[in-house]
Amino acid sequence: MGRVAGNYGVRGWIRVAPYSAEAGALGAHAKWWIGDVTYSVEASRVHSGNLLAKLEGIETREQALALKGSIVRLPRAALAEPEAGQYYWADLVGLEVVNAQGSVLGVVQGLFSNGAHDVMELAGDKSTRLVPFVPAVVRKVDLEGRRIEVEWGAEW
Repeated sequence: MGRVAGNYGVRGWIRVAPYSAEAGALGAHAKWWIGDVTYSVEASRVHSGNLLAKLEGIETREQALALKGSIVRLPRAALAEPEAGQYYWADLVGLEVVNAQGSVLGVVQGLFSNGAHDVMELAGDKSTRLVPFVPAVVRKVDLEGRRIEVEWGAEW
């Protein structure tokens, strides 16, 4: 759902960079998983595109800084079903990516946002490749068939 980008102030608040455009959506949940620990969210608010949060048990700047770089997760049951044409990144990991010519480009190892759009990281036979996850490239996502069809050259 996001990544702890750092601390905010000296009283244990953290700054979270959300993976979605809706920074406040993460703040609506009362419990977060960070690493192997479940934290109760005491307070949160959106600030400059990030989410600021006060977690139970995190009282100092040093404790907040210790979480920097950690991934913020929610239980799947807490998430709404995505709308048609939208996907949770976790659902795409492990899917085979095939181009229009039938060449297997690789398997989705992860996704990230580069600021302009989302990007799939694919692990292939010989190398890793990056493919934009945008409508002009992604033609079909078949979650049941565990396959993504793209308009992307095998040699690109």
